[in-house]
Amino acid sequence: MAVMGVQVVVTLLAASLMQKLAPHCSFARWLLCNGSLYRYKHPTDEELCALAGKQRPRSRRDRRAGGVAEDKELLVPCDIELQLDTSPITAVDALVLRYFLEYQWFVDFAVYAGAVYVFSEGYFCLASPARESNLGVLWCLLTLLFCLKVFLMVLRHYFRSEEGGERSVCLSAALFFLLLAMLALLVQE
Repeated sequence: MAVMGVQVVVTLLAASLMQKLAPHCSFARWLLCNGSLYRYKHPTDEELCALAGKQRPRSRRDRRAGGVAEDKELLVPCDIELQLDTSPITAVDALVLRYFLEYQWFVDFAVYAGAVYVFSEGYFCLASPARESNLGVLWCLLTLLFCLKVFLMVLRHYFRSEEGGERSVCLSAALFFLLLAMLALLVQE
């Protein structure tokens, strides 16, 4: 440890723990899949057929054929009493979400970066080394860079979508936060 330094050892230990523990225990996966979020299960075709009742044929040819043809699509009225079952979100359900893996990696990295930062600040308070740079700050800067990367990925996805609603929300939020930043600069302390 005298050759590398305490902070480098802690950084390597955190990186190793992050690599080994991420598939088995993840703080981000626990946040989403701890049982507090639920999803609705879609009804089966048999349930929809039972709730829709007997379908009336639309055209004369279908009426002469003696009922509803099997290859026709099922028309379900809007005013049926449909009870949807709920189930808690599991890790398998979350894997199909578009940016779940990026979210999981980023949140886990931020937790490890926070732990390294707290350790390095404690080390600087107790030992007060003279010629060492604080590697906890480097971890925090990496967290900010990864946050910016994920933000730009989502923003690119919103701007490439066919509908313009997401683009309008992004632009209005950007202008709102620009206004807040300008107000913060104008306010005298």
